[in-house]
Amino acid sequence: MKFRVERDVLADGVAWSARALPSRPSIPTLSGLLISAEGQDLTLSGFDLENAAQVEVDATVDEPGRVLVSGRLLADIARSLPNQPVVFATEGSRIELQCGRSSFVLPTLPVNEYPVLPEMPAPVGSVAGDRFAAAVAQVAIAAGRDDTLPMLLGVRVEISDSKVTLAATDRYRLAVSEFTWRPDQPGFEGAALVPAKILADTAKLLSHAAEVSVAYAPGSAGEGLMGFSGDGRRTTTRLLDGEFPKYRQLLPEESSTVTTVNRASLIEAVKRVSLVAERNTPVRLTFSGDDVALQAGSGDEAQATEALEGATTGDTIEIAFNPQYLLDGLGAIESPDVRFSFTGATRPAVLTPADSGDNYKYLLMPVRLSS
Repeated sequence: MKFRVERDVLADGVAWSARALPSRPSIPTLSGLLISAEGQDLTLSGFDLENAAQVEVDATVDEPGRVLVSGRLLADIARSLPNQPVVFATEGSRIELQCGRSSFVLPTLPVNEYPVLPEMPAPVGSVAGDRFAAAVAQVAIAAGRDDTLPMLLGVRVEISDSKVTLAATDRYRLAVSEFTWRPDQPGFEGAALVPAKILADTAKLLSHAAEVSVAYAPGSAGEGLMGFSGDGRRTTTRLLDGEFPKYRQLLPEESSTVTTVNRASLIEAVKRVSLVAERNTPVRLTFSGDDVALQAGSGDEAQATEALEGATTGDTIEIAFNPQYLLDGLGAIESPDVRFSFTGATRPAVLTPADSGDNYKYLLMPVRLSS
């Protein structure tokens, strides 16, 4: 095998496919990056038996072939090469990499022992890359990180014809985002639980794609697949097994108090007053009339207070939140103003954009205030 590829193209392609390399491979060949050269295309693939990442890039192929090399090592080398064309050529059980006056000789792994990568399922719809990335980022912040509750490690993806709903929760907050897309299978209905980290990383890296295509193959006991592709890049991931909580019943239909406040001002205020809050100590907020009052710290410890303008209708609410969870929700909202909806001081609050409908909801559990 022999081919020539531009340095930046190689580095980007290796970085994409190396995402799927396992940190502790169960079999030695999984530590390798599969390089396939054919025609004028170069395909780079990584696989950990659960997630696969592939990318096709332009190359000048003199001799087609397939080779398997250490993915981590190739990624480190590709990042450090000078900005000149890179030439790969195999010699027996080794591959030589030449870039300007730099050269490397790498051993190869047995390519015939590399597992077969899963095929991309049938596409079910597509959406602009930036819209997809924004929606995923809004909900991924609420996904759980406790391995003992695997069903909370994912984002639930619900597809109903031209509407897609994403939801994630860690039991302390819930994020729900909706968007419309172009369905490839009109009338399609389905739901899948996708690993949140894989989904978030993939969506972020595909944010500049004009269009992201989503593919889906249902299955049981962790055999289902969901795939994402755009700009010559594609990823497949096995779906999580388990039943996601019935989250819709957690969202209240009515509110006794509603407050609208400037989002940027509230973010800065929460950051300031939380400087005196010890770890796991909440920030207390009082929503009343035209004011939103913030307070952190108590007793002989450091204390901070601040007041903002706001517009509250309904009963006065005094409530406390984990400051980081509150900042996560405020940061995910894209409108200038944020709306807080309350049903009581001990009940969850719902944060929504004040001027862009109900396409995003962030439900946040309060922290119980000591008497």
